[in-house]
Amino acid sequence: MKRFVLGTVVLLLLVGLAVAVWGYLLIERPYKGYSDPETFVEIVPGSNPQIMGRALAEAGVVANPTAFRIAVWLEGAGRRLQAGEYRFDAPMTPRAVVDKIVRGDVFLRPVTFREGLTIRQMAAIFEERGFGTQAEFVAAASKPGPIRELDPQARDLEGYLFPDTYTLPRRTTADELVARMVSRFEKALTPDTRQRAASRGLTIRELVTLASLVEKETAKAEERPLVAAVYANRLKVGMGMQCDPTVIYALERAGRYTGNLTRAHLQFDSPYNTYRYAGLPPGPIAAPGQASLEAAANPADVSYLYFVSRNDGSHAFATTLDEHNRNVQEYQILYFRERRLRGAR
Repeated sequence: MKRFVLGTVVLLLLVGLAVAVWGYLLIERPYKGYSDPETFVEIVPGSNPQIMGRALAEAGVVANPTAFRIAVWLEGAGRRLQAGEYRFDAPMTPRAVVDKIVRGDVFLRPVTFREGLTIRQMAAIFEERGFGTQAEFVAAASKPGPIRELDPQARDLEGYLFPDTYTLPRRTTADELVARMVSRFEKALTPDTRQRAASRGLTIRELVTLASLVEKETAKAEERPLVAAVYANRLKVGMGMQCDPTVIYALERAGRYTGNLTRAHLQFDSPYNTYRYAGLPPGPIAAPGQASLEAAANPADVSYLYFVSRNDGSHAFATTLDEHNRNVQEYQILYFRERRLRGAR
């Protein structure tokens, strides 16, 4: 009898040890059952551990659903598992897989839209990053509904898609991204900026349009209030904006811009051509950043009416036409004449 009891105890211990080893190997041994460099698993909201385990096993992330469910039970993570799309690119233990899903470490991809881009330029980036087609983005950005209260005259979202870096799930649609960009714009358009614009008699559309001109004319933070002042002063005295980027925008809309702006282009007939038509163009010509929005609402207190490029990213500003002509002579005519002479040697 004693031998029987002893044998039974030993057998139970061996079985227990075998189960422990099996359990350890099941949840602590790294596993990779997919042949591609990476695989993605979508955890649908409302999924229970059984459904999750089956999806992970089918993708080759865990050896079988049981391994995942045991790891969930041991971690006490049943109610902490988060939905989303997860990326796996290396062998992982079931416990590590559970930890990843508990953390909500979903796969996100960054996409950056710099300041001064148009809808079509943003659409090209949207497609390049693999989120969808240019046509889908343009179609989403052609619906002015999201900013109708801010700008009743808007025919699309040009100027209202805020330039920034967005981290997005892999399957983000153009409509979803555009909605985020408009929401980000609304946050950037602070109450103080709105109030300052209103005090200057600018509607939101005029503010964003002016800011888009500032954005396209200079990348230097210290120059934005000065450029804004030039255009504000010109509006005040009835001078034409004579802004080259507006002509380029008009040509791009017509499919006629080849990358080189000529004197003949300045006569191109478009309401966006501020050499031919006085005042601001009909709407924004690009997406301004927050600094340009603030500069347009609060331009520098200067009397400048002119500026010209110094060919190093900065500009020379002037109040009178004589001053401006001297700057043009120095930074444009003589500068390029000397470059041609050096090139001919």
